[in-house]
Amino acid sequence: MFRSGRFGATLGALAIVCAVSSSVMAQAGEAVPAAIQEKVMAKLKEGRGDLPYGKLEKSPLEGIYQVSIDGGPTLYVDKTGSHFIAGDLFRIESGEFVNLSEESRAAQMQAFNGTRKEMMAKVKPEDMIIFPAKGKTKATISVFTDVDCGYCRKLHKEVPALNKMGVTVQYLAYPRAGIGSNSYKKIASAWCAKDPRAALGQLKAGKQITTNVCGDNPVAAQYALGQQVGVTGTPALVLEDGSLVPGYMPAEQLAKKLGIH
Repeated sequence: MFRSGRFGATLGALAIVCAVSSSVMAQAGEAVPAAIQEKVMAKLKEGRGDLPYGKLEKSPLEGIYQVSIDGGPTLYVDKTGSHFIAGDLFRIESGEFVNLSEESRAAQMQAFNGTRKEMMAKVKPEDMIIFPAKGKTKATISVFTDVDCGYCRKLHKEVPALNKMGVTVQYLAYPRAGIGSNSYKKIASAWCAKDPRAALGQLKAGKQITTNVCGDNPVAAQYALGQQVGVTGTPALVLEDGSLVPGYMPAEQLAKKLGIH
């Protein structure tokens, strides 16, 4: 039985695990000697200097190091930096294979929540399109949205229900097609409208609004922020603790996740 993750794409990593005894396991996340850190990272950047590498750490395997690529796989690299395997690393236990890479990713995401929370706190309220809670505010969610996204439209239909349950919805712009695209022009026009909430509502209903891309709109900055905090698609919800919830979630289910219903 497998715990957490797919097996088919990770045969290479699993083969390494099978070849190494548990007696030579190292503690993942420990500091890497400076000489090895410098050598391995220099070698990786020599091969592909354009990739956004994370921090090099010890892996659970003696003599093997791990480094994540932002938005990509984890690389398991030898101490010379000349060879690596990309994929998930498994530990063999009685009756199951445990995905250590997935556990590591979960820990990294948890650790990043605080940083994400701080980054989101710097966004000015006047730069967001806000649908406030009715009555007492029980929770606030920040939603990266795109007006040409079907699930974003579906979520928007549930905003009134969320508001009634005490949830304030703060919208940030994330035109998936990129800055300068038609989606960008549409969503920027909503932010630049006299009544941004009404304009955004019209766009999410599939209606047209007057194109008005004002020079001081915050869309590009919010799009960049989304990429920095880990948004890869829309809708993407950031909760008050900084955790990221990708994709659509029904209002009732979201309320339960927020602990208010």
